[in-house]
Amino acid sequence: MATPRAPPLPAVGGGVAGGGPPGRVTMRMFHGDVFLGEAEVFPMKQGGEGSLPFPSNEIRISHLSPSSERCPPLAILQTIAPFSVRCKLQAKLMPPHPSLHRLYLTCFNEYKSAVVVVGDEELHLVAMPSKVEKVPCFWCCSVRSGIYAASVGMLNLRCLAIVFDLDETLIVANTMKSFEDRIETLSRRMDSEDDPVRVSGMSAEIKRYIEDRELLKEFIDTDTVTDNGRIVGTQKEEVLPISGGQEHVLRPVIRLPERNAILTRINPEIRDTSVFVKLRPAWEDLRSYLTAKGRKRFEVYVCTMAERDYALEMWRLLDPEGNLISLHNLAERVVCVKSGSKKSLQNVFKDKGCHPKMAMVIDDRLQVWDEKDQPRVHVVPAYTPYYAPQAEMANAVPVLCVARNVACNVRGGFFREFDENLLRKVFELMYENELLDLPYAPDVGDYLVCEDTSFPPNNRDIAPISEGMSGAEVERRLNGLAYPRDQKQMPSFTRSSDDERMTIRGTPGGTNIQSNGGSLVTTPSLFVTVLQEIGRLCESRVLFSNEKIAIGIGKTRDEAQVQAAEKALQNLESNYLSFMAPVAGVLNKDVNKPPGSGNGFLEDITLSDDISMEEPSGSTLKEQDHSNALDRLSSVISLIRELCLEDQHVVFRDQVRDPGSALNGEYHFQAELGGQILGRGIGSNREFAKLQAAEEALKTLKTTTDPQIKKHLRPVRIIISTGSRSSQTTKVFDVSVK
Repeated sequence: MATPRAPPLPAVGGGVAGGGPPGRVTMRMFHGDVFLGEAEVFPMKQGGEGSLPFPSNEIRISHLSPSSERCPPLAILQTIAPFSVRCKLQAKLMPPHPSLHRLYLTCFNEYKSAVVVVGDEELHLVAMPSKVEKVPCFWCCSVRSGIYAASVGMLNLRCLAIVFDLDETLIVANTMKSFEDRIETLSRRMDSEDDPVRVSGMSAEIKRYIEDRELLKEFIDTDTVTDNGRIVGTQKEEVLPISGGQEHVLRPVIRLPERNAILTRINPEIRDTSVFVKLRPAWEDLRSYLTAKGRKRFEVYVCTMAERDYALEMWRLLDPEGNLISLHNLAERVVCVKSGSKKSLQNVFKDKGCHPKMAMVIDDRLQVWDEKDQPRVHVVPAYTPYYAPQAEMANAVPVLCVARNVACNVRGGFFREFDENLLRKVFELMYENELLDLPYAPDVGDYLVCEDTSFPPNNRDIAPISEGMSGAEVERRLNGLAYPRDQKQMPSFTRSSDDERMTIRGTPGGTNIQSNGGSLVTTPSLFVTVLQEIGRLCESRVLFSNEKIAIGIGKTRDEAQVQAAEKALQNLESNYLSFMAPVAGVLNKDVNKPPGSGNGFLEDITLSDDISMEEPSGSTLKEQDHSNALDRLSSVISLIRELCLEDQHVVFRDQVRDPGSALNGEYHFQAELGGQILGRGIGSNREFAKLQAAEEALKTLKTTTDPQIKKHLRPVRIIISTGSRSSQTTKVFDVSVK
């Protein structure tokens, strides 16, 4: 329970102080059947009584919301229902009715809201402090029924939701029939193929299919498999019943950890429902991060187009101990979507367990998701263990380790913005403030880079055939287990996100970053992160007196901060080398070299998480470089988003589809906007290539004179300030670019 506070109570009869809207209406207030007194209600919009949300011209509170430990109700409501304030209300009489006074103090001190239920909507009365009024006063916010109660716990625990696809994202599963279909399809392709290199590749792929098919056949016939000369028998694994689900089942299972494979039987009584499952490498790393040290970082959900019994068994194999999704929640957390339908977060959270703004998705396809949810999807390359078994490990960091790092960065960015911007500003708000004084609320989509999964039309390589089960006969054999699958595609990516001035000074106790009024960058670049870490490591020691270290100027606050941080690091490096040269003999150092390039100054710094989140364990130096590239990529994408119109997106297309290219250590991306190429990138892995293309695209957008590109950009904002620092007049003009 929060520490009790004594808020200043809200001159009666004066209306809403601070120029609030006219049209007050007097209404009777009740808590259940208990009369609380009369309240004056002021609509936020013109329209008087007709625009008020309360039915029957009375305010009847049904219950109080759950108590919040660290987040005031207004911060929660602004996160899940931004700018949803419908009206303000205050007690009409002075002194107020004792029951209303007690209600106000309870809500204010215990971080609760008084809830009025109207249909499928909840109206939350939020107790507000006041600098004028002397009676209890509230803001009334509307939100979809049930979502507030679910969000309170997640925000207090600093927890988000993560939604996993199954097939070709985390696993690839085959029956005897699907194995035979793929072998037949590849054989036909080989017969018509003249290229000996492709024939060799198809032959090797067929061999891999045949090898696993024989293991599955042996499992079907004898309940054993022979693996490298060793006979392995089945283990009977208990499948506990879920609420409203199947009965108690003992399922025959063979686990082959060396092959990263599992054989199971969906219906233990029907051998034809046997399935050979390959688990994607590094799943254990991702799973361990989600459950490390008992800290709940994410609420886990599954959304798949597979049949339900199949989906439940595949998830049981991935999470055998139920650490990610408890047995109690399994029925609601595994969501199966009809083939051909769009996946949507609204459907995933139909039990109102989470708000879509607080959820990210891990999937190998973007277009299967509802358009409004696509910014929240992290697209991974399709898992193709038969077509390209080495591609999974071609990158320095496995695909699911990248997903783990992305999840860590998303959670860190979301709650950094929540804590440093939204919470801070909410605590400053008073009853007299207006709707537009509410701060921006974070969205998971702000910290993700979406991917475009379409093949470029000039691609000469044949796409790999869909891996896993598909077809009507598979559905029949698995007792209705539909496994729909359209042509799978290797993903590339797309993501879209007036002058600001930033000054950085060295101060006792560390480095202080100041802007002209605003929070820190929501997706900080490596420069900003390193600079913050230097300040943290210096603790109480004087770093660089109180002198100005650097100034950054940019079109946005983020850009200005990145520029200031980069210059600050270069200046600090120069100062450091000047100090160390006569003492330690530091010679021939290029002080103009970008920070973080192995100069002996920054290379040993460990990046910290401002909300005390542990970095994923087992990170290698290559993983750190990869993580740094992701941080920089997020910053560049955020700057690109601010330049583009809201409905315009810069698309980054993968220009190399040959799986051998990954082994050759070279990836190609090009950035496009409205069909116009903005930049190209080449790198040793996907992220470095994307980053190079993104930086070139950002430079193009800033300097372009091409009208075909300019029409997709936001209007230029001109800010003119006159007068002294203490008394300034500011005018803002938005100018459309023609």
